[in-house]
Amino acid sequence: MAAFASQTIEQGNRRYASSVMKAPILEREEEFELARLWREEEDEAALHKLTEAYARYVLKMAWKFRGYGLPVGDLVQEGNIGLMEAAQRFETNHNARFSTYASWWIMSAIQDYILRNTSIVRVATTPAQRRLFFNLRKVRAKISTGANGDLTDEDRDLVADHLQVKYADVVRMEAHLSGPDNSLNASYGDEDDFEFQDALHDEGPNPEDITAWHHDGKVRSAWVEDALETLSEREREIIVQRFLTEKKNTLSDIGENFGVSKERIRQIEAKALDKLKVAMCSQGNDPKSILDNDLFV
Repeated sequence: MAAFASQTIEQGNRRYASSVMKAPILEREEEFELARLWREEEDEAALHKLTEAYARYVLKMAWKFRGYGLPVGDLVQEGNIGLMEAAQRFETNHNARFSTYASWWIMSAIQDYILRNTSIVRVATTPAQRRLFFNLRKVRAKISTGANGDLTDEDRDLVADHLQVKYADVVRMEAHLSGPDNSLNASYGDEDDFEFQDALHDEGPNPEDITAWHHDGKVRSAWVEDALETLSEREREIIVQRFLTEKKNTLSDIGENFGVSKERIRQIEAKALDKLKVAMCSQGNDPKSILDNDLFV
């Protein structure tokens, strides 16, 4: 969503930009000395001079990311936080210019802010998705072959290959960048009482399926109880321990309880299962049509 600043804020931004551009660029040796004074002696004057000299980099990067619908002033503030972080972490023994080092921290701070605030939904949580978010528009402008600058399926394949992401990620990011977030409570169509959320597909079971499931469950339980009555006490106990408890017992465990070998328990189990199948088949035309239990397969 685009953000518009008031005239007063715009004037303040221009005055800030004008003052920032007046700060002189530092020489390499002066950068290192200011960084040393801040890190080793916590000299705040040195910190201020170091950051003021390169605040122009913040302005440049904030203006580069202005197309994401957030106030440039907010981007500048976040970039300044990145600049301060760079000053805190900069080490002179790496033999790199502070401007080069700070530019990465500034860009990272601005990009993180954009990802956190451009949408109520986090759309880029991995490095690959971040790369896609910040490069899709530029790549799309170069290779799109569809009508009105839209991407075709072949174009999306090229983008996915170029940015090393999945095709589905390209489709999802393209949809996200195509328009602002909409509330699920917003009216949909000509009727004010019909909202976006009313058009969402419910992937859960419908009321008819739930009712049928409960009914079939009761029938299934009754069939199992009647079938178990056809077994002897030992057969019924073995079937219950093997299949009808949360903790399924092994043949060896049951054999130890009955004082017989696990092979004998397996034979009794097989015989009991055959008896159960016969008992189940006597319950109706096709009881297996609603019976959902591996015990009788």
